Amino acid sequence: MFDITLIVMGKLKEKFYISAAAEYEKRMKAYCNFRLLELPEHRLPENPSPAEIQTGLEKEAELILQKIPKNAWFCVLTPEGKIISSEELADKMADVKNSGRSSACFLIGSSFGMAQRIKDKADFRLSMSRMTFPHHLARVMVLEQLYRAEAIQAGSKYHK
Repeated sequence: MFDITLIVMGKLKEKFYISAAAEYEKRMKAYCNFRLLELPEHRLPENPSPAEIQTGLEKEAELILQKIPKNAWFCVLTPEGKIISSEELADKMADVKNSGRSSACFLIGSSFGMAQRIKDKADFRLSMSRMTFPHHLARVMVLEQLYRAEAIQAGSKYHK
């Protein structure tokens, strides 16, 4: 069975996000070995300078690099990434599986983004939209889209 890891910076606090995320995590397990890794965001002062932000992103990068599964296809979610449809995501995941890779890893960075070296390491840069979303909502949206991509590949009626 294919492995999918979602790495996220920070923890969910609101019950409604926790509940929604848990539902999609549960659903994903019907299609793949799914794992969610929550990593701590680097604490920054109230109004951080660009240098402080960069230092924080570099410290987060060290944690992220340790958690990306070896030989996994790696996708970062970033505003400058490519905007694709649900069907295109399903096709991309099918291509990854057909390429011989046994795992994929997706990353949602912290509220300040992610270090450039993490973006440079990615096999694909994906954007959810040109709009800005709260990170907690983005997590639920990514989980739903990963589930939808798996459901599309399986021919499920979930995707209409």
